[in-house]
Amino acid sequence: MPDGRLYYLVGASGSGKDSLLRYARERLGGKPRVVFAHRYITRAVELNGENHIQVSPAEFAARLDGGLFAMHWDSHGHRYGIGCEIDLWLARGCRVVVNGSRAYLAEARRRYPQLAAIWIEVSAAVLDQRLQARGRESAAEIAARIERAAQFSGARLDLPVIRNDGPLPAAGDQLVRLLDPTRGDTACA
Repeated sequence: MPDGRLYYLVGASGSGKDSLLRYARERLGGKPRVVFAHRYITRAVELNGENHIQVSPAEFAARLDGGLFAMHWDSHGHRYGIGCEIDLWLARGCRVVVNGSRAYLAEARRRYPQLAAIWIEVSAAVLDQRLQARGRESAAEIAARIERAAQFSGARLDLPVIRNDGPLPAAGDQLVRLLDPTRGDTACA
């Protein structure tokens, strides 16, 4: 069976990665060769937020010490991990989709040379709107996130870019086309 492919979504917090992942999961989740990995995060689960697995800092540290993360990073006062189960899924020929970190992208590429990064981009105005609506950060933290987002660009890194300023199906259908094993590249067909 051929090795699978890791699809690593990156973009600013508030760019709509979680909404796009839900959209793609609804359309591709029944395909046996497309798997959406959960992140383990030391942050409480939010009703409309990311579908992640909440762990305490102590549990995160124990999982890290036990070698249970394929990838892990710290960001904005929280710890994030992707379970090592993705290595099994990749070995079985699956397309594995993860919500990644821009800052961890170089390390992820080192660990997974065949990684396909997909950049989710949104305008500063829409990003500001979404972060305010989320209600998780102060005005100063939102301003800092918008400034940080402006420093990163998928086009500068020569990555495929999905613009997510408009209706969810417009960007969501682009993501589905990139991930669908019956279309595009055949790394996991």
